[in-house]
Amino acid sequence: MQIRRAVINDLEAVTAVEAECFPPAEAASRKELEERLLSYGNHFWLMFDGDKLISFVDGFVTDEADLTDEMYADASLHNEEGMWQMIFGVNTIPAYRRKGYAGQLLEKMIEDAREQGRKGLVLTCKDALVHYYAKFGFVNEGVSKNSTHGNAVWNQMRLTF
Repeated sequence: MQIRRAVINDLEAVTAVEAECFPPAEAASRKELEERLLSYGNHFWLMFDGDKLISFVDGFVTDEADLTDEMYADASLHNEEGMWQMIFGVNTIPAYRRKGYAGQLLEKMIEDAREQGRKGLVLTCKDALVHYYAKFGFVNEGVSKNSTHGNAVWNQMRLTF
């Protein structure tokens, strides 16, 4: 498996994986993913099996302490000097799940955030995944007041250094 940061040429593969991993109401659009790659591709970690993209983790950096729905749609809110690394997506195509690949990418993003002097990382997840992210040190702060992305209930989780 190869891990690397994303570039704009990864747009088609990233869009396909996003569509395979999330229902339409929650998946980022091709245009949103393009804007993300152009604005903060250095905060996308991709994993390949040969030439096939199998998993990726992405999110931008901000001084805002809580993840909001607006952040998903507006890549211009990225602030490279921000103190919090947000995580918008943890994607692994179904055939490659439960093999630790997403965890490797999360560890890479956590390591980068620590090396970059951030305060920590923030993500939202559904109830079924709270225990998964807790294994990486994320603490559940309860149901998000700032995100109802895709008309779903999300728990905000934070890993503070």
